[in-house]
Amino acid sequence: MNLPNALTLVRIVLVPLLVVVLLTEFEGRRIFGIAKELVGAAIFAVASITDWLDGYLARRRRQVTWLGQTLDPIADKLLTSAAFISLVQLDLAPAWMVAIIIGREFAVTGLRSLAHARGFTIPPSSLGKLKMSLQVATILLLIVGLPMLVPIGRVMLWVVLFTAVVSAADYYRRFQRLLSARVTDVSVARARAEAGARKAG
Repeated sequence: MNLPNALTLVRIVLVPLLVVVLLTEFEGRRIFGIAKELVGAAIFAVASITDWLDGYLARRRRQVTWLGQTLDPIADKLLTSAAFISLVQLDLAPAWMVAIIIGREFAVTGLRSLAHARGFTIPPSSLGKLKMSLQVATILLLIVGLPMLVPIGRVMLWVVLFTAVVSAADYYRRFQRLLSARVTDVSVARARAEAGARKAG
């Protein structure tokens, strides 16, 4: 188990802790004297930092592994989905918006899995990375829950929703394009093989 993969596992372990902190009614809404909203925001921030750090270390130390590439997106989706669902429970985010955002995550995961099964990969897009950054900022604003921050967070939630839908459409477009190219390559290779067989015959 290398360090990048260990950080990914830490992010997964922090997910249930985040949910417990956000949804448990602590006495005085404080944990060891600290407002539970700040504790929740700190947990989410640390987990989000590990998302950047594990990828950076994996590339820097040349420790990119199949396990890491598999666990990293799962950890991301667990973290953001748990946070968004908790925000719905706390009446800080509309359920229908969260359903679309989370649905987008599973749809893109399905496309990437299908692409892998067909023998090609869909690399992350800059739009997808922007969406993730916006999600982190929005969730933090809503978790902290200050009166001046919640309205900003709700406006940003609309931006996240728009970015999620647009990036999902972009993933689908790139999937179709790569699939068409793959089919064309296979057809050309087959035609060349048949031509070579005819000449040999």
